[in-house]
Amino acid sequence: MSGMDGGTLYTIGELARRTGLPVRTIRFYSDEGVVPPTCRTEAGYRLYDADAAARLDLVRTLRDLGVDLGTVQRVLDREIGVGDVAAAHAEALDVQIRTLRLRRAVLRAVAKRGSTPEEIELMHKLARLSDEERRRIITDFIDESFAGLDVNPDFEAKLRSALPDLPDDPEPEQVDAWVELAELVGDPDFRAAIRRMAEHQAADIEKGSYPEDPARLGQLTGEKVAAAIADGIEPRSDAARPIVDELVAAYAEAFGTTDGPEFRRELRKRTEIGTDRRAERYWQLIAIINGWPVWPTMTPSFEWFIEALRD
Repeated sequence: MSGMDGGTLYTIGELARRTGLPVRTIRFYSDEGVVPPTCRTEAGYRLYDADAAARLDLVRTLRDLGVDLGTVQRVLDREIGVGDVAAAHAEALDVQIRTLRLRRAVLRAVAKRGSTPEEIELMHKLARLSDEERRRIITDFIDESFAGLDVNPDFEAKLRSALPDLPDDPEPEQVDAWVELAELVGDPDFRAAIRRMAEHQAADIEKGSYPEDPARLGQLTGEKVAAAIADGIEPRSDAARPIVDELVAAYAEAFGTTDGPEFRRELRKRTEIGTDRRAERYWQLIAIINGWPVWPTMTPSFEWFIEALRD
């Protein structure tokens, strides 16, 4: 059928066949004024020209992309550009994709561990948190641990720089690690233990008795004792004495004092306060979440050293 200008006109049925859209959908768009008919026949039937058909194609495309009808109308009325709409919806789709990936990771983690309904709810809730919300959980924990204390600035900086960064498409073990970390830093007993460590460190710094390189002492202890454990040496045995003497001498030098019964008792107390399997687990969980190499556990070495220092 041709219009007054010689252009082709389509009935609603022809337009439906041309576009693949149901007649009722085209009629709805027509009634809403999104794709109005070009004209009507004497009998009142709607007719659409090529421009209306092109308009309908654009409507279908935008709707398939998830654009709401109100926004589609604004695009057609030139109130907003297609580019702006596309950019906004691309961002929305990015969020949806990240959410779906997180849900997939949670479901895989649930399938792997056989979680209870309560655990599933917790995992889903924690996994849905934004990056900022996840980091705030950890920074609040650090703030509370160090509030009002002058601790080693390098140690505090290390803690504050190592925040959980759950990827957009996490592995199930990363979701598991994040849930475990959130539960860990929310444990009042763990928070109290970390606070005691911070208070003890601050007291040493105030007295001027804090070693310049505590990491070196920790590494030395870990290496020497790990070798002793591998050799089957018990901490209270005669074979342990030269190892303990060497380590105590290194600590005494770092603290600017000499070896002796009193220093050994104080060193054992310091080591007990600073040794907590949960603290080491904290760092391991951060590493798993962020995809970093996980350090080998050193807590057994320090527990061996504590036992060796007993009177």
